[in-house]
Amino acid sequence: MQQSCNMQRLLSEQPSTSSRMCVGRQVERTPRRGRQLASHDIRREALERAPEHLADTFSAQFAPITDVKAKRPPKETYSLDEVVYKASNGDLLDVVHDMDALAQFDAAHWRKVFDARVGTTSWPYGSGVWSKKEWVLPGISDDDIVSMFEGNSNLFWAERFGRQTLSMSDLWVKQCGNSHTGSFKDLGMTALVSQVNRIRRLKPGSISAVGCASTGDTSAALSAYCAAAGIPSIVFLPADKISMAQLVQPIANGALVLSIDTDFDGCMKLIRQVTAETPIYLANSMNSLRLEGQKTAAIEILQQFDWQVPDWVIIPGGNLGNIYAFYKGFKMARDLGLVDKLPRLVVAQTANANPLYRAYQRSQTKDAHEARLSDLEDKYEPIKAKTTFASAIQIGDPVSIDRAIMALQESNGIVEEATEEELMDAAARADRTGMFNCPHTGVALAALIKLRQRQVISPSDRTVVVSTAHGLKFTNSKVDYHSKAIPDMACQFANPPFSVKNDLGAVMDALRGQIGI
Repeated sequence: MQQSCNMQRLLSEQPSTSSRMCVGRQVERTPRRGRQLASHDIRREALERAPEHLADTFSAQFAPITDVKAKRPPKETYSLDEVVYKASNGDLLDVVHDMDALAQFDAAHWRKVFDARVGTTSWPYGSGVWSKKEWVLPGISDDDIVSMFEGNSNLFWAERFGRQTLSMSDLWVKQCGNSHTGSFKDLGMTALVSQVNRIRRLKPGSISAVGCASTGDTSAALSAYCAAAGIPSIVFLPADKISMAQLVQPIANGALVLSIDTDFDGCMKLIRQVTAETPIYLANSMNSLRLEGQKTAAIEILQQFDWQVPDWVIIPGGNLGNIYAFYKGFKMARDLGLVDKLPRLVVAQTANANPLYRAYQRSQTKDAHEARLSDLEDKYEPIKAKTTFASAIQIGDPVSIDRAIMALQESNGIVEEATEEELMDAAARADRTGMFNCPHTGVALAALIKLRQRQVISPSDRTVVVSTAHGLKFTNSKVDYHSKAIPDMACQFANPPFSVKNDLGAVMDALRGQIGI
């Protein structure tokens, strides 16, 4: 009887089909009769629509990642309303859901619920993150949620690039950079800032501001979401190591920006010290709340493939939280029966910041294409990262190394690297087929090219490359590439403009020489 009642309550919260966009097709939206759209308050409607999202049925809490990895009951747990980042022994924490409660509803039910919410204006379900609210932060009030309807990003069929460059017919690029602040970090920040909003309401004075160390994208997302919520934000940036487009975003959103004469790892050390001694809340990915939002990109990929699992997912890796987030999203869908397997995950690192790749190489077996994933923890050593065009993953001592190793071990994953020339060439080649890639996506594309050349990935394998940021945030590197202004780089796919006199004959000569008219 209780399950039947819960089912009715959950379904009662779904938007009507007249205002729904289903995966793969657009359904005409019809405004409700008598409603003045100009005064429409979607937050108020959410509060009036139904009881608080089954908060009494579903729950989540913090638990040590070591217990999660060992698949044992946690030795200690913490409420998500506590300001805590690590377990008593120093281990990272993970958000653990009551899977038995979620399993009360079968796979068909969850597919129906998630598919019904895609693309609506119903608060907060129009967000790609909050459309999976029961799997993210089930106990949070709709009124505490800070969302810009992030997610629902395009899964781009890279037909021409796949066919011409890789002889592949089923290559896709998940455009996570098509988001409010231009990167996938929005997915995690909506979850974290929403929970901060809740804690500040429940415990006034407990959190005075939210801070992060950043190579650019995290600071942009944090400052935007804090600005939307009216919460002060503080950003530690490594001086002269990020693009102007990245730097201006937190400045524009009113964040306190400290440009520090160190690298990301140095900024991370400082922000951890500051948040340990002040009521400033830590927003870096060592805080597992962000990963709850980021994991929804994996679930979204499954939705976009009509709940079919791709063979491979390739993810740029820096601080390595995202690889674990994708694993967690895929695993949750598998454990609740929505799919029957995990994809194989690939971490793509730049050669200038590749501590996980080096550990992977040191774990190689006699077969040069295989590694003992069980040896990764013993082989891992942090490094001093060098400058790279893929600045957001210029990290030599990733916080989420243990999480990433777990994800690779559970998914039979691979680690690959790309040099600066390889990543810039790969991005430029893909751009020529209609994309506009950031350097980090170039790292993932270069890794894919290598894996195809070694025939690790087959021509018919359904493969998803995760594009983590928008190329418009990295135009300086593209200008340098196409100007052939990068030292010691051939820039073989550069496409510089031609200077032509103001003369028809000169113009016609240029056209004949280039396109054969």
